[in-house]
Amino acid sequence: MIGLNNLRPPAGSTHSKKRRGGGMGSGLGKTAGRGYKGQKSRSGARSKRGFEGGQMPLHRRLPKRGFTNIFKKEYAIVNLHRLKDFPAGSTVSPQELLEKGIVKNLRDGVKILGQGDLAHALNISAHLFSKSAQEKIAKAGGRFEVIK
Repeated sequence: MIGLNNLRPPAGSTHSKKRRGGGMGSGLGKTAGRGYKGQKSRSGARSKRGFEGGQMPLHRRLPKRGFTNIFKKEYAIVNLHRLKDFPAGSTVSPQELLEKGIVKNLRDGVKILGQGDLAHALNISAHLFSKSAQEKIAKAGGRFEVIK
């Protein structure tokens, strides 16, 4: 029966730690595998991540590029084929998309894209519409309203 008192790792999965500095006969005596002199032979020697021995590190040699526009608007994207669950003639608003789980986060608004087909007429209100989405909504007999 397995219990916390008799759990063991699988055979061969663990190795015993190398005991360094165990005399010249051990093969790891004297310098204990650290070699002679220098920064890496000293106790507590550990250089910083990206340190290149005093040479200018790569992340500082390469130029910085680009920026993040803090005023950029991010829209939640919804394709037309995702609206097939709404009954014919119903009104689709960003709030209803959020409640149905089609959109996880409204962000700065909702943009409707024209991927897929609309089987029946819907009254859709969103912040942005692509041209193909507008054409397909009109073709299905529905209406679209741009929210300001």
